[in-house]
Amino acid sequence: MDSVELLAPAKINLALDVIGKRSDGYHDVKMIMQSISLADRVKVTRYNGRTRIRSNVENIPLNENNIAIKAWRLMKDRFRLPGDVDIYLEKEIPVAAGLAGGSTNAAAVLKAVNQIFHLGLTPESLAEIGSQIGADVAFCIYGGTALAEGIGEILTPLPSLPKAWLVLVNPGFGVSTGEIYQSLHWQQISHRPDTELLVQAIKNGAWPMISSHMVNVLEEVTCTKYPVIKQIKGALHELGLKALMSGSGPTVFGITDTYEKAVEVARSIKKQWPTVLVAHTL
Repeated sequence: MDSVELLAPAKINLALDVIGKRSDGYHDVKMIMQSISLADRVKVTRYNGRTRIRSNVENIPLNENNIAIKAWRLMKDRFRLPGDVDIYLEKEIPVAAGLAGGSTNAAAVLKAVNQIFHLGLTPESLAEIGSQIGADVAFCIYGGTALAEGIGEILTPLPSLPKAWLVLVNPGFGVSTGEIYQSLHWQQISHRPDTELLVQAIKNGAWPMISSHMVNVLEEVTCTKYPVIKQIKGALHELGLKALMSGSGPTVFGITDTYEKAVEVARSIKKQWPTVLVAHTL
């Protein structure tokens, strides 16, 4: 097997809480993460030349700074793998959007290298390796629905939810996750998600309870820096969708239970913002 091509799904956060800051500068979080149908396609091929990375978009680093290359380097060094690889990223997920686009690409590279070189690694092993290069990579190895703690690497799988439809709205610019966390005063957070209530609602498959209790504590910081996020949330609310910013932003998603409603909402706002997409939970 010289080549493997995999789908790399994006994620949204149904809840995101920050509960402390560690001595290494990272924050301790408590998040509920959910895979969605919006996905990149990642192809990894054994290659005789120097390792290279290519893509259908130009607004990502196509060099050693790309987390997908870092994933390959980590596997190559750890398992002393021969040769090099060509990585092709067919991007559909907006960049620096709060949807784990980079992390899910890295997870796909780890999985592909595992298959190409017949390493026989378990998802647990791949997640442990992935957590060394990005906080969301471990979740992207597993996908589905999960409670994430620590810096995001301590995962508790949760039952799959009934399919819900999403309208994803991105205002056309990226946000630095590090910048948002640096601006956060976590001790002063006044409105936090009731994570235990949400976990129970997920176990009960109760989307109305979930959507009405979604909270992302990073919204206060990101919305202050980028007021358009609040405008997007307001537009989705006016059209009857519960809405939340995903991750550190700037993508906002609205939830509905039918494809028809999602398409109707997307059509009505697609001229207002650069990227409006319809997807569903996995």
